[in-house]
Amino acid sequence: MHAFKQTMASSLRLSHSGASLLRLPRRAPVNTPRCSSSSTRCTARAFHASTTRGDMVAPPDPISHMRPVIYDNPVLPVPASNVRHPYSLTEFKVDDDSDAVGSGDLELQFRIMRQQLDALHQNFWFDHNTRFYAARAAVLESLPEDASVRDKEEALSAFFRQWVMQEKEDTDAYTTEWRRRNFRLISLSARVAFQKVKTRFSFRPKSSS
Repeated sequence: MHAFKQTMASSLRLSHSGASLLRLPRRAPVNTPRCSSSSTRCTARAFHASTTRGDMVAPPDPISHMRPVIYDNPVLPVPASNVRHPYSLTEFKVDDDSDAVGSGDLELQFRIMRQQLDALHQNFWFDHNTRFYAARAAVLESLPEDASVRDKEEALSAFFRQWVMQEKEDTDAYTTEWRRRNFRLISLSARVAFQKVKTRFSFRPKSSS
């Protein structure tokens, strides 16, 4: 044990030039040429990082409190044109039961419906919460300055009860529309998956007998 301590002490002792006798191998930095002693040719090595793919969730909106989803394959906007089309694409509906609808058309329709559903949530809760915060602030401002905490709680309790009754019709309509679109979206996603499997098997090469 004593000999081991002496060996470690001598290894860590500094020389007269100030350089340490215990030297650890240094890692070559990224993109730094490395030369071998047996050859004058240098080769550069670099790390390759693949791009991360997948949907991402952004921070919540400060008013609607909805977390927007950044999809990996968003629907790209149609570039602007100098020629104005006399019709809007929203006026036409794709016949889901038609055999002419391919996997690409179904997938595009699914992506559009998915973003439309996200917009429905964002628009509803943004409008709902904007009016809610304004009405709540008006109730608190209507109270006298010397109002107690209990007075504020009672005023807010009455306001919340009235607000729920007032917004019940709009909230029920929003919930019904949400369920209807969600059911269509789930059904369409199943059709997209089935169409992909069907297309994959239809293009399989036939084995020669």
